[in-house]
Amino acid sequence: MTTYTATLTTDQVEILRQVLERQGYDFEPKAHALFSARKGKLNVTVYQKGPKVLVQGKDTPDFVTFTLEPEVLGEARLGYEEILEPDKFSPHFGIDESGKGDYFGPLVIAGVFTNAESARRLIDAGIMDSKRITSAARIRQLAAVIRSTPQCVSEMVSIGPERYNEMHASFRNLNRLLAWGHARVIEKLVAARPDCPRALSDQFARPEVLQRALREKKLSITLEQRTKGESDIAVAAASILARERFIDWMDKASEACGVKLPLGASDAVIDAARQLVARHGADALGKAAKLHFRTTSAVLGGSPGESSRPPD
Repeated sequence: MTTYTATLTTDQVEILRQVLERQGYDFEPKAHALFSARKGKLNVTVYQKGPKVLVQGKDTPDFVTFTLEPEVLGEARLGYEEILEPDKFSPHFGIDESGKGDYFGPLVIAGVFTNAESARRLIDAGIMDSKRITSAARIRQLAAVIRSTPQCVSEMVSIGPERYNEMHASFRNLNRLLAWGHARVIEKLVAARPDCPRALSDQFARPEVLQRALREKKLSITLEQRTKGESDIAVAAASILARERFIDWMDKASEACGVKLPLGASDAVIDAARQLVARHGADALGKAAKLHFRTTSAVLGGSPGESSRPPD
């Protein structure tokens, strides 16, 4: 095992910092992290979200067993995950999406089936929420691991910008469109693994929207919606597969149109969209972007300071 994660309390974050200082770790800044420290080939990073600690390196098992657990966590977890968190290892589908908050690119929803054996393999391989992985190469590497893991079944729905704009105009609501995509992925997973008893996704703002989408497809599977669903290994694996498909589309589209299409919905995105329009005309936006974002009005007539997030 070369990767380990655990959620910390605020007090545990400070205890871990003191432990690392005492043991002579070198601290270095890292994006979205409270702190990151290195000693030899071992890296210990505490991320703001959670907060959560990520331990990486060949000495991970020793650090967790002899330092993190006794001095910080106060309990033995490594090797006892299936006892402490049995739901993570029971058969289930995990669903997640990529591209929802990005002006350019598709909306991709992915789902992964895991059981005890495949979940353990994915954990040992270092699978984690894609939002914590900044390298496209690492996303692709982990996606290959997921696809090659025995008993790990995956399905995906990718809605390109043109189709997305048509569907959004029909649904008139992003959450209903997202629920349709989740339900379609679950439907495909059920066809592949009809014996699976439950599905897990991130919490919808209105949980009944996804429940209704499942009923419309006559799917009676038990559905759980949970905040921070990406802490589940199946959901984390789905997030990686969805992100891989998204960044692959962005790379190909950027090359095809001759404009580097940035991620997100920032001023840089507005500038890129204006370049796209200047080169290929206003109609090109509908082939590359989600037109209901407020970014569209900024591109075609407003200023970069206008809100660029989607309105729903």
